[in-house]
Amino acid sequence: MLTSVDTDLIRVLGDPLRMRIVSLLAHETLCTTHLVEETGARQTNLSNHLRVLREAGLVETEPCGRFTYYRLRPEALESLSGALGDLAATARATIAADTKRACP
Repeated sequence: MLTSVDTDLIRVLGDPLRMRIVSLLAHETLCTTHLVEETGARQTNLSNHLRVLREAGLVETEPCGRFTYYRLRPEALESLSGALGDLAATARATIAADTKRACP
């Protein structure tokens, strides 16, 4: 069953730029400068998206001198993956049982 936290994560990941950031961070820890280069987004726009990802618990920061590095938190994605997997299993069982609600 999807919880409100799961649906919030789906909403957060529904933005194409945020999904691109998550995809990049899955491969390596990057600073804002790297993310600007990789995405072509403006720094202020990117910072706003990173704030949303941080607040959702998907990324964490690591200060390094005058730069801030961002790292993906895989456990947040694993939680969402588990909830979506449960939904898929329920759907398979429903299809196999040929469950239909009768129309009034």
